[in-house]
Amino acid sequence: MTVWFTADTHFGDHRTINIWRRPFADVAAMDALLVERWNATVAPGDTVWHLGDVARRAEAVAGLLERLNGTKHLLRGNNDTGATLAAPGWASVGDYAELELGGRELVLGHYPFRSWNGQHRGAIDLHGHSHGRLAPMKRQYDVGVDVHDFAPVSLDQLLAAAPRRAGERA
Repeated sequence: MTVWFTADTHFGDHRTINIWRRPFADVAAMDALLVERWNATVAPGDTVWHLGDVARRAEAVAGLLERLNGTKHLLRGNNDTGATLAAPGWASVGDYAELELGGRELVLGHYPFRSWNGQHRGAIDLHGHSHGRLAPMKRQYDVGVDVHDFAPVSLDQLLAAAPRRAGERA
């Protein structure tokens, strides 16, 4: 079982194509690729933490969740309504989470933090919201689809791609 992270899918939201310059002719093409890349990455027995901004229309969320592989946890984004949080298919819903994965402490939320719990003891902040437009801080990673080829990303992938100074542990 692998644990995956993603954010800012914005299923069904035509504004996202224009605002974030996503390379899609229309929402149908964007949504189709997001579902395809999710399911090509995530196996049915995997876990996915979605760090917010799921979809434009809350009534579409339950149907989307049925089509997407994995056990899905949601941390609310600024575009997620109460109906999105209440949609059947989420294993859990919240605003913030801390978890341990592979011996590393993770702090998860939609928004990037300037400082976070355990930051000076090596904890890692995973976030969405910025669509790759925010200068990264040490041990802070944007897991949004705009940054990761429109697919969920694993912690190992994030750490492997991060620049490091000599002798530094990610």
